[in-house]
Amino acid sequence: MGTALIKNGTIVNEGKTFKGSIFIIDGRIERIISEGLSPLPPAEKTIDASGKIIIPGVIDEHVHFREPGLIHKADISTESMAAVAGGVTSFMDMPNTIPQAVTLKVLEEKFKTAAISSLANYSFYLGATNDNLEEITGADYGKICGIKVFMGSSTGNMLVSDPETLKNIFSYPGLLVAVHSEDENIIKPNIEKAIKQYGENIPISMHPLIRSAEACYSSTKTAVELAGRYNTRLHVLHVSTERELELFDATTPLAQKRITSEICVHHLVFSDNDYNSLGNLIKMNPAIKTENDRQALLQGLNSNRLDAVATDHAPHTFEEKQSGYFKAPSGSPMIQHSLASMLEFYHDGLLTLEKIVDKMCHAPAIIFKIHKRGFIREGYFADLAIVDMNSPWTVSTGNILYKCNWSPLSGKTFRSRVTHTLVNGNMVYAEGRFNTDFKGQRLVFNRDV
Repeated sequence: MGTALIKNGTIVNEGKTFKGSIFIIDGRIERIISEGLSPLPPAEKTIDASGKIIIPGVIDEHVHFREPGLIHKADISTESMAAVAGGVTSFMDMPNTIPQAVTLKVLEEKFKTAAISSLANYSFYLGATNDNLEEITGADYGKICGIKVFMGSSTGNMLVSDPETLKNIFSYPGLLVAVHSEDENIIKPNIEKAIKQYGENIPISMHPLIRSAEACYSSTKTAVELAGRYNTRLHVLHVSTERELELFDATTPLAQKRITSEICVHHLVFSDNDYNSLGNLIKMNPAIKTENDRQALLQGLNSNRLDAVATDHAPHTFEEKQSGYFKAPSGSPMIQHSLASMLEFYHDGLLTLEKIVDKMCHAPAIIFKIHKRGFIREGYFADLAIVDMNSPWTVSTGNILYKCNWSPLSGKTFRSRVTHTLVNGNMVYAEGRFNTDFKGQRLVFNRDV
């Protein structure tokens, strides 16, 4: 790989912001050089980051890249390209593909595909069902990011409802259990009530009332109680309500927490005020809730009740999204625009750069115990993003890289732009151009199993 030097940038890392340079040898960070402290070493490749910030690459711990089986919507190649264009250098993909990744054999096939097609580093969740405990207990937890459990809300046959199965999953040592928390027993009566009122033509504005705050709180509370009972390493995905925040600890250092939480970008950017203009384009599960919830979630991020930011990147075709309420699938593509969206909160004075880097880069590395990534540290992999904080650009079909070729953020003007992305020291994205000669690596996890 040789040597590379990123010089004269503003480094944002581990709560500090300072001017400096980063020297890279064979894909690893060799030296971090504060401005003026020592001469810069010669390198085979030099990038001048003057006037820009340098951050660790974003780690998106929650995506749906749709491969295998749903590649008309997205695939690992296209979505990893969108990821690196947005400064994301690692991702963790969910198991609800076709076939579902609920066996180790299917899981390993996904890893093989990523090895030849992903520009970003990668890992994949093993999905839990009521009858695949043998697969779960047979997994090498140093080589997969976690176990995905759908609690209360079903995706195919992946609803885990059997109490004994839940006990066995939650009590198995070494597992990181990531849960989707919505209570189907609350959602179903809400659907029936809406049908009585509207028939099949339920307006999208009813979505957050059907998949209600109560449904989210009930399921999340159950998950937290189970984790407390069995000392589970629990990670609650896409928290969407103010009330859920009371279930999480804001004071314990992240590395010591047994129960952690994730907030998705769309729950910070949108509220129920946006359904009139965006309709099914922002139909998500869990639903986007009220403006009060949105503001509370932002405060929860600042106070550390919410630990990490992800996207739940979930592409569907635009045509699919134009269907009626029951047929339009939930989920939207977000990964290319996640960092730019979060940096808008910095420009608006609502989040610091250090907080954004902490929640998008450091926190996922700590939560999942990723080996030597997520920080700008000597000896760590050189997964880096360079950002021009004052380079406005507008989202349009001409610059959307998702295979589905749409975004709920179309027409949005961002004030910051990712200019370069390095994965394992390789420049995979630079000023709108991609280098597909280099592929990402399988993430490794430092766990005591």
